[in-house]
Amino acid sequence: MIEAETAYAAAPALPPELQSPRAKLVYLYLTTNEHATVAEMGDSLGMKKLSLYSILKTLRKQDLVARDGDAYAPA
Repeated sequence: MIEAETAYAAAPALPPELQSPRAKLVYLYLTTNEHATVAEMGDSLGMKKLSLYSILKTLRKQDLVARDGDAYAPA
């Protein structure tokens, strides 16, 4: 029997201050994609823009993400 080796990329460590599952999802999305607009995140994650703006505001207050024009990126 031949065993197939599968390589998995290690998930980035989540900051301990992230409690909300949605905030964790947005943070992981940004760390894997390097940057994204709210529209891109909404389309990819299936989340409403209003929810994303609220989450991103919290992440910015915690200095976990930064805004550059229309895009957001991990800080």
